[in-house]
Amino acid sequence: MTQELTSTDPARAVHTPGGRTGWWRDAVIYQVYVRSFADCDGDGIGDLRGARERLPYLRDLGVDAVWLTPFYASPQADGGYDVADHRSVDPLFGSLQDADDLVRAAHTLGLRVIVDIVPNHTSDQHPWFQDPELARQRYIFRAGKGADGELPPNDWESVFGGPAWTRTGRGDWYLHLFAPEQPDLNWENPEVHAEFEAILRFWLDLGVDGFRIDVAHGMIKAAGLPDIGHKEQAKLIGSQVLPFFDQDGVHEIHRTWRRLLDSYPGERIGVAEAWAPSPERLALYVRPDELHQAFNFQFLTADWSAASLRAIIDASLAATASVGATTSWVLSNHDVVRHTTRLGGLRRARAATLMMLALPGSAYLYQGEELGLPEVTDLPDEVRQDPAFFRGDGQDGHRDGCRVPLPWCGETAAYGFGPGGSWLPQPRAWKDLSVRAQTGDPASTLELYRAALALRRAHTSLGDGSLAWTDAPDGVLAFTRTGRSGHTDLLCTLNTLDRAVELPRPGRVLLSSTTLAAEGDTALLPGDSCTWWGL
Repeated sequence: MTQELTSTDPARAVHTPGGRTGWWRDAVIYQVYVRSFADCDGDGIGDLRGARERLPYLRDLGVDAVWLTPFYASPQADGGYDVADHRSVDPLFGSLQDADDLVRAAHTLGLRVIVDIVPNHTSDQHPWFQDPELARQRYIFRAGKGADGELPPNDWESVFGGPAWTRTGRGDWYLHLFAPEQPDLNWENPEVHAEFEAILRFWLDLGVDGFRIDVAHGMIKAAGLPDIGHKEQAKLIGSQVLPFFDQDGVHEIHRTWRRLLDSYPGERIGVAEAWAPSPERLALYVRPDELHQAFNFQFLTADWSAASLRAIIDASLAATASVGATTSWVLSNHDVVRHTTRLGGLRRARAATLMMLALPGSAYLYQGEELGLPEVTDLPDEVRQDPAFFRGDGQDGHRDGCRVPLPWCGETAAYGFGPGGSWLPQPRAWKDLSVRAQTGDPASTLELYRAALALRRAHTSLGDGSLAWTDAPDGVLAFTRTGRSGHTDLLCTLNTLDRAVELPRPGRVLLSSTTLAAEGDTALLPGDSCTWWGL
């Protein structure tokens, strides 16, 4: 049942953070994976009250906005991305009043709040799916193949592995591109459109500043639901257009939502989680009449090499510039291996982050990356909860490793996460990576992030603007930045090699991912390092 707020104060929906026009174009947005951020009630699972109490930490870190993963009513078959009611808060995470309190508190601190919306599918416990007649109108059902309909309607595979179809007791099949508990909605039905527009209005009226749209590329399926013709289809996502992803019809949905967002004050935004096969197709999601941002997953999956990074940066900036948008850079999130581990160590992770924060556009940070947290790779099978782990042949099945609850303070688990332990075990070594342990240590990753975000906010060349490459030795990237002010007084150098490289000293060191020698007319860039120079 949809919850109601106890407060009738009409001011609760007023958007309060100030700021200039187009705030999203260079915003730094911090992803809070709610169940792993901070636990207030002691059940070992993070909640909205815990997140609200930690908002001052995020303000002091220097971010502009907070993105909250789903906290809606859900059986939790896929960490809350199986939504049973978009207008209610799951008791695991608190109440609707807690969500309202969090939005108010964030705005008071000058932080904006973005929430997840999940339009491709619902939970199989959603009232629509529980009603057999409604289900066949508002979800995708088909007759099976074979003499008795005993075979799936086509060869589509779930992203989590196995067939993307499940047979019902009536003998027909329903589509689920993810877990069987997540049936895909039928976006050819106008009632689905109307429901999601009402959901968006519900949260906009509460005061949220925008939506991260889960599987924004997935709502429309190719006519006739054609076969793909080969196995391991999840590996094709982001490399080619598939009959169930990145179909052109999704863009009309996003245009409708953009008109809705624009009807509210305060520049509310839409953010696409869209896996597209090229920067050019990704840019279609951020055309002037569509969404404001789209995650750049090509950048996230780039190899650690100067050539690879430069090619992706060039293609990304060209594609978004062609539609008047900026690029949204990201290195980690709740679905991928943390970049400290993925890139081959903390040294590279720090360098990659500093380079990302120097690029034109906006940036997304995933909780814990500012602590240099590595992927937890040794979780026992009995504690895992990722549905892909139990199906085995879809996504790598190890997403739990990036979702381990954060260490805040203390010498023993749960390291200040909450008074009742944590839903996934935390490594013992994390006591040295906690917020308290790193605060005040100038060599810590936390203080590097704080310094970088403070400089990014203060320096006129950073944020929105343009980039120009400069000559650099093989294996090194060097670019100058020109911000909105028109000043060009910052140079970023990234050494992707495992050895030091000497180059003429370009200016004074503003910030470096590691200690470097820069005296006289030369500078020695350490291997796997990034430096910001004032020109």
